[in-house]
Amino acid sequence: MTASLTSLFLRDLNKLKQEIESYQNETNLWKTEATIANSAGNLTLHIVGNLSHFVGAVLGNSGYVRNRELEFSLKDIPRMELIQQIEKTIETVTITLDRLADEDLQKQYPLEPLGYGMTTEYFLIHLFGHLSYHLGQINYHRRLLD
Repeated sequence: MTASLTSLFLRDLNKLKQEIESYQNETNLWKTEATIANSAGNLTLHIVGNLSHFVGAVLGNSGYVRNRELEFSLKDIPRMELIQQIEKTIETVTITLDRLADEDLQKQYPLEPLGYGMTTEYFLIHLFGHLSYHLGQINYHRRLLD
């Protein structure tokens, strides 16, 4: 199961990197309009922060300290810096999940971010769904506003 989860996270994180690279106009990464409240840049920061915290810091003891508010308030981060953050997240997720045994997935996740207890496996599947959801938003954002 850890190999499958690693493969899926890497697939979509690499797709995220590709989406960010595909913006023809870098300033459009930060564009919002009418009912589109979050820019692709901010969604990228949110994905990176989310995985760096819940996978890297909580499961991998990476020392990452999350500032969720900044994920949505920072603007105009250069594209290359976003890509570097995605690459660091790929590394963090890979290292952390490689260290987990299948029996670790059946243990309780150390926090209750959804408001209830759950296994690590359950929460990792949730995190993958969260990544995929925002990746879809970024793809739509790019095609609509770039």
